Amino acid sequence: MPKHFLMCRPDHFAVEYAINPWMHPESGANRDLAVRQWESLKAAYEELGHRVSLIDPIEGLPDMVFAANGALVVDGRVYGARFAFPQRAAEGPAYLRWFAERGYPTLEASRVNEGEGDFLTLDDVILAGTGFRTDVVAHQEAQEFLGRPVISLTLVDPRFYHLDTALFPLDGHNVAYYPEAFSPGSREVLRRMFPDAVLATAEDAEVLGLNAVSDGTNVVVNAEASNLQLQLKRRGYEVIPVDLSELRKAGGGPKCCTLEIRGEN
Repeated sequence: MPKHFLMCRPDHFAVEYAINPWMHPESGANRDLAVRQWESLKAAYEELGHRVSLIDPIEGLPDMVFAANGALVVDGRVYGARFAFPQRAAEGPAYLRWFAERGYPTLEASRVNEGEGDFLTLDDVILAGTGFRTDVVAHQEAQEFLGRPVISLTLVDPRFYHLDTALFPLDGHNVAYYPEAFSPGSREVLRRMFPDAVLATAEDAEVLGLNAVSDGTNVVVNAEASNLQLQLKRRGYEVIPVDLSELRKAGGGPKCCTLEIRGEN
């Protein structure tokens, strides 16, 4: 089924500060290259038949391109983001305003959370990350607002600071993930919930291969994640590799750039 994505063109993209291990301001970033790579990602979605809406980028918010962090949308209801770092604080209200202006029911979060960065939705549950960016109490707040069971998972490796850097849903009932990104208890939860999961290697995780987007048939994935691509093909998925190497300088990949709108207002 076609999906509806919200994206933000990286017109103001830069690496001006360091709030995760991927960011090195002294190395800078090429904004024009980032825009070209982002446009290729958007085109890939459209070629697959998905709908892409756009939110206007705001000067002074270089990470606003990472739309997934802006909110969590389930059944047409929008749980807003409340960012952990002041450099990104203004993004939450900007994304929530976009949805409110279009008539979506919204909730301004009272607890720190970074949207789909740490909330990933399957058919029956929402998987929620904590440990670096999202307060575990936000998991409870999201569950109360959205009426979906929320399963908390603890991240332990600062390179994988959001859940969407360490795991992605393959479809509505299965996932791919990198076990070493999670605490022992969370690994056991994932093993029990998803015995048939695709397990990524360290090499794939280290190029943000798990920051991928699947529609259940096609998987848009970072081109460098070669072993993961092979595993996905063996499972019968169509793999669409993309190059987002410039955006990765800020710790982002295909999923970071993509906020899924589930259910219309």
